[in-house]
Amino acid sequence: MKTKLVLFDIDQTILHSGGAGEKALTLAVRDRLGPKANLGNVEIPGKTDVWIAHRILEAHGIEPTGEEVELLLNRYLHHLEATLASTSGRLLPGFPELLHALACLPDVAIGLLTGNLRRGAELKLGYYGVLDHFAFGAYADDSHDRNRLGQFAQKRAREAHGTEFQPADIFVIGDTPHDIACGKAIHARSVGVATGRYSRAELEAAGADFVFDDMSDVQDVIRTLGLARA
Repeated sequence: MKTKLVLFDIDQTILHSGGAGEKALTLAVRDRLGPKANLGNVEIPGKTDVWIAHRILEAHGIEPTGEEVELLLNRYLHHLEATLASTSGRLLPGFPELLHALACLPDVAIGLLTGNLRRGAELKLGYYGVLDHFAFGAYADDSHDRNRLGQFAQKRAREAHGTEFQPADIFVIGDTPHDIACGKAIHARSVGVATGRYSRAELEAAGADFVFDDMSDVQDVIRTLGLARA
C-alpha cells in the first residue's frame, strides 16, 4: 500500500531543456503577434504556462480571452518538439537514478506537480526518457494558479492508488519559491533543490522544509526525507 507521495516539478528540477521552452514560446509569440514580438519581462520560472500566456498577451495589449490563450499555447506546443531536438538540454544530477530508486520503495508513489501544460510535460519528459515514471500529475491545464495545482495532484494520486495521502506524507519538490508555496498550500512538505536560478539560501528563506544543492546523492535524499522504511 502506498502511504507516501512525492510530487516533482519538471524544469530545473528534473531536467534543463537548454532553453527549449522559452525558445518555443518566443516562436509562438511571433507567430501570433508579429516578428518583433517577444516575451518581455514576463516572469517564467515557477509559473504556469497558462499564467505566462495571460501576461504575455496583456503585455502586448491583447485581452487574454480563453481563445487567445489557447491559440498562443497551441503554437507553443507546435514548436516545442522541434526546439527540444535543437537545444542542448540534459537531465539534472540524480535523474533518472532517483526515480528508479523511488519506484523500488513499496510505499512510495510519485507524480508530477508542474506549471507545464500536460502535453508540454509529456514532450519534455518523453524526450529525456523519463515519462514512463509518471502515471499522473497536475498541470497548467488544471489551473493558471500554481497554488491550486496541489489539490488536483492529491485527487489523482488518490484515484491511482486508492489511498488518501496525509499532508505530512506528501513531498513537493521544486527549484523555485513558487514550488515551495505550492507545497505549503496543501500543507505538504516543501523540498527545494538549488538547480535553477534560486540559491539554497533563497529556498530556505521561502520556507522550504528541506533543501538540496542537487539530487545527485540519491540515498541521502531518500534518507533525509524519511522515504525508506527503517
